[in-house]
Amino acid sequence: MTATTLAAGTHARARTAPELAGPRAGNARAVVQRTDFQVIAQHMLILMMRNVAADGFLFEDPVQPGRFATPGCVIAAPSYPANSPGVDQDYVFNWTRDAAITAMELAATNMPARPGGGVGPLEDYVRFAAICQGNAMPTLAHACFTIEGNSRPWTEQNDGPALQTVAILQAFAQLDGPTQDLARQVIDRNLDFLVGAYQQPTTSLWEEHSGYSFFARAVQLRCFREIAANTIGVTVPPGCQEAAGWLQDALAGHWDGTRYLTLIGDAEPPTDPAGPGYDPNIDIVMAAIYGAVPIGDPRLLATAAELRRQWSDPAAPTVYPVNLADQDLGIGPMLGRYPADTYDGDVADPVEGGHPWALTTCNFAELYYRLASAVRGTGSVPYQELSAPFFAQVGVAADTPPQDAADALEHAGDRMLQAAIYHSDNLELSEQFDGTTGYCRSVSNLTWSYAAYLSAVRAKTGLAVQG
Repeated sequence: MTATTLAAGTHARARTAPELAGPRAGNARAVVQRTDFQVIAQHMLILMMRNVAADGFLFEDPVQPGRFATPGCVIAAPSYPANSPGVDQDYVFNWTRDAAITAMELAATNMPARPGGGVGPLEDYVRFAAICQGNAMPTLAHACFTIEGNSRPWTEQNDGPALQTVAILQAFAQLDGPTQDLARQVIDRNLDFLVGAYQQPTTSLWEEHSGYSFFARAVQLRCFREIAANTIGVTVPPGCQEAAGWLQDALAGHWDGTRYLTLIGDAEPPTDPAGPGYDPNIDIVMAAIYGAVPIGDPRLLATAAELRRQWSDPAAPTVYPVNLADQDLGIGPMLGRYPADTYDGDVADPVEGGHPWALTTCNFAELYYRLASAVRGTGSVPYQELSAPFFAQVGVAADTPPQDAADALEHAGDRMLQAAIYHSDNLELSEQFDGTTGYCRSVSNLTWSYAAYLSAVRAKTGLAVQG
């Protein structure tokens, strides 16, 4: 199966309202009211797995015909310029971070094991990770690889080895014996690198700037904590506990008094080396979803409130018009990356303010779901001065009973997922939605979009999708 074939029938090109206005007219509210997130999740798993190479299901390199993917490769999307008018980026590559997040979702499903073995896609993932490690240049943090597992000229991102380690820990029980041995070796190499790199600056999650990354530090902290508690025979490296404590303190250093900064330099007080417009940045919320930032952290919630406000408040200069229209449908809002974003899949044609993304919207919905679950579990709402604006956005006040607060939080998450489904292309998720029309744009069938949806629904329902 070639990348071209996988992309057939998708809508990678940016679409304008007149092209698809007809099918949406007259049935919007009915679609919103009938949403069953768990049923849709089953479909999303299948869509996500189309981007995972396996024996008998391999992608052909669209730029170098005759070169095929190695099983376990997870392409970011089957989109490349020749099949995606208006998009000048090639996503037929394996990003370490995206692949790890995909593997986490594969591990969370109930996939059957092969006779006498483990779960095939997870074993393929581990073997492909080992191939990439062996070819990583210039460091083990190299972020992007070809579909065969060779380093592609790209950035170094220290979150990758941490997320890959977390993914393998989650998958470990579903691997056969030989693959478990290989998995330990992959983890050991990652830990050797991370112990020497966790105090170093790195490229940001969005790959445009370098500095001390809140997201990278959060996922490294999660990685070290899970390794310290592991029972699978991985040796805890010297300095692991010290690293976890250092990272915990370092995350607190990103607080500027009103919000967490996604990147900081060496200056005091903390400043953002990316410059104005890079904060508030959605990767702070993503650091809670994929990293070790507590869901009830009032500073996290204060930052999340600013994020939602900047894209949904009619008075905000960065508001997305689609979110204002969606309010009348009882859905949304959808979230972008950061206020000065200009990327829409075509770097040659920057768009001031960017657009909402499917994965960031789903991650924010998951924040609501996880917090709702925590409130139900503890019978307490983490309401204080810093978190008050976050709760006010969903109608929760200081005197709201915990059960009512949890219901309001879950409903807020539902509205966000409903918006993502409503603006999808017949349930296919692109990277972005147009900030004005809501139609899919940028690259089509982004793997991480599906993974983020699956993770959010699991946080809401507590149920695994059947693999």
